Amino acid sequence: MFICGCWFLAALILSATPVAAAPLPVGPAQITVDVGLPLEVFTYKPPTYRDGPLIVVFHGVQRNAEDYRNFAITLAERFGAIVVAPRFDKPRFPTEAYQRGGIMKDGQVQPPEAWTFALVPRLVARLRAEEGRPDLPYYYIGHSAGGQFLVRLVALAGAQGARRVVATNPGSHLFPTRDAGYGYGFGGLPDGLADDGAIRRYLAAPLTLYLGTNDTDPDHPSMDRSPGAMAQGRSRYERGLACYAAARRLAAERGWAFNWRKVETSSVEHDAARMFAAPAAEDALFGTDGR
Repeated sequence: MFICGCWFLAALILSATPVAAAPLPVGPAQITVDVGLPLEVFTYKPPTYRDGPLIVVFHGVQRNAEDYRNFAITLAERFGAIVVAPRFDKPRFPTEAYQRGGIMKDGQVQPPEAWTFALVPRLVARLRAEEGRPDLPYYYIGHSAGGQFLVRLVALAGAQGARRVVATNPGSHLFPTRDAGYGYGFGGLPDGLADDGAIRRYLAAPLTLYLGTNDTDPDHPSMDRSPGAMAQGRSRYERGLACYAAARRLAAERGWAFNWRKVETSSVEHDAARMFAAPAAEDALFGTDGR
């Protein structure tokens, strides 16, 4: 029987026992973290940091993690948080392994330990150990391709202990349906990953769809124009609204828990720096339960 990915990856968090090291340096830095393979990570710790949370930032399709770390410095300073941005380089993490999470390879479903999603709790465990804070609270936020990575992570691996997972302006979504193939829905996945129980867990996850109301350009150069994506809407903003509405409607029809949130910020296009700097970013990250 196929092991449910979210249960397996939760076990990874509990079983990870990395060796403690020096805390992250103050200010911007670049480190390499062993998560079963070397992962380049760009970090920022505010000079005034005391005991704030960890925010893990997931970059877009250009794989520019350093830029995303810089975009997120505003989050670190505003919220007294450590920001880290791992780099999923294209040679090792093509679209199938990054935006799609490594679930499939050559048309075959991979074991959960081989998913790219499995690397994230290992990274968090290492950083918690380096800070000497095994209970350090953490949040995930990703923009564009990083947002796609996170909606699929939540659907198939769970929130992995993150208090909130924020998908910002994803180019496509994972609708809670088996009528669309994986990438756009749950179609084609094994029962343990695509049955009603899996979809129910997805709708109960602490997911925020964080949308810029001006992210409406149907001709944006990095837009996914595949048939599966176009069926979701003409623009990223349309697709986000449609996915949220479909998820909320399904949860209401079935009487299932629904813990998603939709947060919008006005007059922002497909721009990670402005999305992170917008006042609404606080609501997107911390709006349901505070810190």
